Amino acid sequence: MLIKGQEPGTALLLAAAPANKGRLIDAASVLPGLAAVPPGVLTGTDTASVVELADPVDPQTVLTRIRAVAASPGPVSVYLAGQLHLDSRAHQTHLALARTTRTSVRYTALPWQWLAHAFQAREPGTTTVIVDLVADPEAWERLRQEGLALGPGVRLHGRIVPPAPRRAVASPDYLKTYARVWRGGARPPLAELHAYAVDHSGPENALLLSADAPSAQNPAPPSSDATVPPAGTRATLPVPQATPPVPREIPAATRADVARTLPPLPPLPSEPPVTPRASADPHPAILAAARAGRHGEAASMAAMWESEAWRAHGPSSQEALHWLEVRADLARLAQDPARSCELWMSCAQGRLTRGQDADDSDVQAAVDRAHHQWEQLADPERARALAPALIALREQVPGRQQGAVEAVRRRVEQLGTVAAAGR
Repeated sequence: MLIKGQEPGTALLLAAAPANKGRLIDAASVLPGLAAVPPGVLTGTDTASVVELADPVDPQTVLTRIRAVAASPGPVSVYLAGQLHLDSRAHQTHLALARTTRTSVRYTALPWQWLAHAFQAREPGTTTVIVDLVADPEAWERLRQEGLALGPGVRLHGRIVPPAPRRAVASPDYLKTYARVWRGGARPPLAELHAYAVDHSGPENALLLSADAPSAQNPAPPSSDATVPPAGTRATLPVPQATPPVPREIPAATRADVARTLPPLPPLPSEPPVTPRASADPHPAILAAARAGRHGEAASMAAMWESEAWRAHGPSSQEALHWLEVRADLARLAQDPARSCELWMSCAQGRLTRGQDADDSDVQAAVDRAHHQWEQLADPERARALAPALIALREQVPGRQQGAVEAVRRRVEQLGTVAAAGR
């Protein structure tokens, strides 16, 4: 059994890998075996529900499902098979999804930090994550030096291996061993099952993960590259600093043409709603980190508070939307207008979903800020990619100043002209 508890458990089976020549592991092949295991065995509870994600495409959709699982009141167990990459700009670890390529990691893969943040608000000891991962060469070198973790309170077990030789596609044999043992009726302790799976899946140079400290009765399995923390300690997740993107430049006149029709920016709310738990106001520390250039740290803190707001008040609550707005403005401070635009659009959609009118000042402010950040984008490809969602939102929330929708369409046409001229 993994976790014992009175509440029903929740198991997340997540298998993700690119659906292209960049695939390093046949992640989805483990799902049939795990799905055949009784749900209660996956979570160590009498009853449990199972959520399965096979080769998902969109990082935001995956994050939404992970957050929903993390908000479950009972024990949570996550079984993850996939491959890890570093994005070329911020050098952060990402889990590749179906559309991920070497050059699109930052936009099409799931940042490992998102997974870590989703579980930080849960009660310590109620979350278990079992991973079977392949790391590309760059990520492998980073992980050999720094390891991989999900923060205190999360039990993390698993293995990470380098890419298979001669472009072969690896098999998630570590997790398949779990499924085979459980389907055979055995129920060993997790530490013993981890050691057994390591012995029967290899390879010898695998990077082994174990959040539970080894003891004399249950020593850690031998491995030349094992990164099991010493007794009495727990690994922590390093938070790399975000690096703003370096986009291709668009002629300044292109942006200036539509600047006259862009509504003036509304002020940010000065009074945040009540925070999820009674403690010192976190806003000054977050802002101080951002102003000092520690944008990754600031974003991490805000995401943690957003996760707590999700759990305490719900995803459409004022508290959760406030922290989403904070994250959007932090992306602006980090000079990442694409991310800021996406987050501001999410804020607007969240307020509309909870029943606020299109002429509500908070809804209009969120759309105006999304529009403004989109105007700051100097990367034509990213601007064109975000344009359809912004146009749809602008048609729903045109704002008080006429011509906003037309301004977006006009710039999209100009972006197309710039792209054609560059061919």
